[in-house]
Amino acid sequence: MSRKTRTRSTPSLPAKGGMSNLKFSLIIVVVFVVGVGALFGISRFNADDTSDAAAVAVRENSLRLSSAPGATVDFVEFLDFECEACGAAYPAIEQLRQEYGGRVNFVIRYFPVQSHANAERAARAVEAAAQQGALEPMYKRMYETQAQWGEQQVPMDDRFRGYARDLGLDLVRFEVAYNDPATTDRIDADRSDGLSLGVQGTPTFFVNGERVTVQTFDDLRRALDDALAAS
Repeated sequence: MSRKTRTRSTPSLPAKGGMSNLKFSLIIVVVFVVGVGALFGISRFNADDTSDAAAVAVRENSLRLSSAPGATVDFVEFLDFECEACGAAYPAIEQLRQEYGGRVNFVIRYFPVQSHANAERAARAVEAAAQQGALEPMYKRMYETQAQWGEQQVPMDDRFRGYARDLGLDLVRFEVAYNDPATTDRIDADRSDGLSLGVQGTPTFFVNGERVTVQTFDDLRRALDDALAAS
């Protein structure tokens, strides 16, 4: 979705998710526009290249929020932790994980945009936490606190270190991974894969290598249902 997009929410989400139907609909419109642009020549892949696209969308070392034994369906989100649209979609993804977690692998790929000053720092913090087995809690912490650190030009390194401390991580190991050029390389590799798939903004979703054109929350559920039926 567009880099300037603001929050929105999913019609099917419970009220406690804090997202209005109108906000979600607005976000979905932007995702649709981005998706249409990619269909007309931006992506290297087309309908005949689904297997190739699937191999790019999910690499062997891609981060998995959850894996289902024997699952043949991969749900992939290219995301930016500072992106307000990603933050708005976060409760919807959590709802999908509750509904499909036993049958579908949920994969995240980093796609921090340059206009967000702390997006890459947040990705590095999540990656550093993942190396200590704390991917999910750090992923959740980023979205749950996004309003406190997002859309600011001041570096948030100390705040992210504080999150690592709160999660009980080894701070020395965290700091090494956070500042390791290899961590930045990994993030750049995710972004490169996204660009090759036609990703222009966040969040962008794929199911088994096929981009999901999203206008409502049910479009995501339908894409999963169709993939499961075909597997």
